[in-house]
Amino acid sequence: MRPDETTAESPAAEPRSVGRPTLKTIARLAGLGVTTVSRALHDAPDIGEETKARVRLLAESLGYQPNRAGVRLRTGRSHVIALVLATESEELGINSQLIYGISEVLSASSYQLVVMLHDPAGDPLGPVRNIVEAGAADGILFARIEPDDARVRFLIERGVPFVTHGRTNMGIEHPYFDFDNDAYAESAVRRLASLGRRRLTLVAPPLHLSYARHMTAGFNRGVLALGLAQIPMGTINTDSPHELIQAEVSRLINQGERPDGFVCGSAVAALAVTAGAEAAGLMLGCDFDVVVKESSNLFRKFRPAIETAHEDFRAAGRWLAQTIVGRVEGTVGVGAHFLDVPRLAPLRQSEEKVTADGY
Repeated sequence: MRPDETTAESPAAEPRSVGRPTLKTIARLAGLGVTTVSRALHDAPDIGEETKARVRLLAESLGYQPNRAGVRLRTGRSHVIALVLATESEELGINSQLIYGISEVLSASSYQLVVMLHDPAGDPLGPVRNIVEAGAADGILFARIEPDDARVRFLIERGVPFVTHGRTNMGIEHPYFDFDNDAYAESAVRRLASLGRRRLTLVAPPLHLSYARHMTAGFNRGVLALGLAQIPMGTINTDSPHELIQAEVSRLINQGERPDGFVCGSAVAALAVTAGAEAAGLMLGCDFDVVVKESSNLFRKFRPAIETAHEDFRAAGRWLAQTIVGRVEGTVGVGAHFLDVPRLAPLRQSEEKVTADGY
């Protein structure tokens, strides 16, 4: 053999590491065929677990990422899941918790998450239509669902897998995860009644959204059942700027029959309501009470007098991710859904109040 020749086993024969690692890179280092490596990474049942573990470890250590264009040519799939979110102001990390939950599941799969933002004042169908027409994703997740949602109808007609955070009232079966806002609002009314509150105001989401209608129905039912007074909030909703919410609360307090209890559809609204009432000279827990649903423990830590119900957005994200992957791969049916039941935090003993009516 000439001095400048090397064998396949010789270190000098190893090709230089140029660019991103490929299946061939992993196959060479593992001493396996490219097909075997590919099947191991896709968890093929005829590949041994020890081989799969060795291939995955090599792929992770090399920072291997599959060539999306090649995968799409071979399978017809992009292996991308699109999450469509409105560009509304982030409310105490809700969007990040939803994304975190989705990413927890997708990171252990062959799918990547792409977040698509859109203006909530614009056409919500626009970004969904763009994704479908560009073939940019295998499945789509979206929220802020309307009772008759054009996005749901469009995706069903196109046969594109999707899962919603929220539910419609279209008489069309589709997969969704939702929080029971009807039950939340009714239980919030009962909690305020147990604290001796008799004149209640609801700060609801915009009424064109499904969960706003659910929340309003639960609130109205609770108020009627307990014989309480309802003080309307006017045109204010949870999407209103906090300055407008504070101003409306001040107006209500300065009128003849001021509210003494507030049910809030968002954490930011609860903070604005509390600030407005306190600016008008009222004391939280003494002159008025507030109930809000939240996804963290910030209120319990920093404003413990505010009553809370827990809404777990991270768990919602995990369910959405598992379900959309199942829809794409045909293992989950169109009727899959989950309704999260609200859990109000228990009253602290020092704050418990029981009225003569026993509420």
